Amino acid sequence: MIEENRRVVIIGGGITGLSAAYYLQKESKEKNVNIEITLIEASNRLGGKIQTIRKNGFTIERGPDSFLARKQSAGRLVKEVGLEDQLIHNSTGQAYILLKGELHPMPEGAVMGIPTKLSPFVTTGLFSPIGKMRAAADLILPASKKTGDDQSLGSFFRRRLGDEVVDNLIEPLLSGIYAGDIDKLSLEATFPQFQQVEEKYRSLILGMKQSSPKQQSASSQKKKGMFQTLKGGLQTLVDALEEKLDEVAFLKAVKVEKIEKTNVEHYRLSLSNGSIIECDSVVVATPHHATANLIPSADYLSPLQKMKSTTVATVAMAFDESALKNDIDGTGFVVSRNNDYTITACTWTHKKWPHTTPEGKVILRCYVGRSGEEAIVDQSDEEIKKVVLDDLNKIMEITTDPEFTIITRWREAMPQYAVGHKKMLREVNERLAKDMPGIYIAGSSFEGVGLPDCINSGEAAVKAILTRWNKQTIEA
Repeated sequence: MIEENRRVVIIGGGITGLSAAYYLQKESKEKNVNIEITLIEASNRLGGKIQTIRKNGFTIERGPDSFLARKQSAGRLVKEVGLEDQLIHNSTGQAYILLKGELHPMPEGAVMGIPTKLSPFVTTGLFSPIGKMRAAADLILPASKKTGDDQSLGSFFRRRLGDEVVDNLIEPLLSGIYAGDIDKLSLEATFPQFQQVEEKYRSLILGMKQSSPKQQSASSQKKKGMFQTLKGGLQTLVDALEEKLDEVAFLKAVKVEKIEKTNVEHYRLSLSNGSIIECDSVVVATPHHATANLIPSADYLSPLQKMKSTTVATVAMAFDESALKNDIDGTGFVVSRNNDYTITACTWTHKKWPHTTPEGKVILRCYVGRSGEEAIVDQSDEEIKKVVLDDLNKIMEITTDPEFTIITRWREAMPQYAVGHKKMLREVNERLAKDMPGIYIAGSSFEGVGLPDCINSGEAAVKAILTRWNKQTIEA
């Protein structure tokens, strides 16, 4: 039981920091414990990458537009703040891969690009006969030898399924999540479940077929989409959290410049406005490069400074539906690198999320920028708009300029989990726990980039704080 008063500072007002503040305040109220919570955000708004714009009847997300429903922490948080009636699933529809200027339907039964059904894989135009035969070798290849070493996503999938399946299907799908180079991204830190499937079943194809949910019968209800969002946009979750955090002191447009240890159990934070805050615990929910700079004495944080991040941009274009002369029956596509295209993906938002778009209107949300292809983000709005429209007109006829275009640049916003990421993170956390007990790093730079991952990270930091306090109370 925590008896004495405690003070916690949370640095960063994105969804990770807000989640940490929410669950810490919840603990304080439920256990009747006096916890003084301060949340410091360098910008003048909360929410981080979550930004919703409402314009001319459209609801447009500048950052993430949804979260995976199977990762339950986001839906749980939504319900806790009273927004359960606002939760909706995406509309399902055909998704495509753009390869060599042609849209190919995503093969039915493909799980993150791994085939679980024979017929759609055999008949797809995404791969040559030789590429299909090479992928089929997964059925007879032995499992990798267990070495305990991490490896890249690319090397793992290339060994199992060959280059064509990786380059034309798996890479576009996974690059859409991380905007990275799969030949450098860590398997252990991104999709360790695939390695576990190989270890258990030997074959990825057989393993994914065995472990995937059974197909619904034709008479069952229409399958729900795998993503969820809020009718009013994800910004409503941020607003609801801010309203619920009635016992949290917010400092906006203020930066933490330095964290220093005053003794074994207390810390001093120097702020950009010249003030000083002292506290018992700190949750650092900032991007990795910023985190590394907050504790000058901690040279063991230098690996965080070396972590790469990718710069990307979202381009939302609104049209009257009459402007699209040969609209495509689907919800969007991802782009293989084997194309002369700048865009990396496009969502037909009006089809995937019908609630976002007025009747008779269309919104196309395109993405530019990924590892090795980031220069486009530095171009002017007009140049980006022109490039995106030119790319779209190669596959669908658009007869007018957009009614409006919203371009959002996210500089160094997509953390890249390089091979060895998990090992690096363990070593950093071990040193931090030893040298600076009570300081916890959290957020998308470390344990996952999706909204549920960030919420989990914030909640895990709270649990670590409470565990430490309880231990101190017992030892006292």
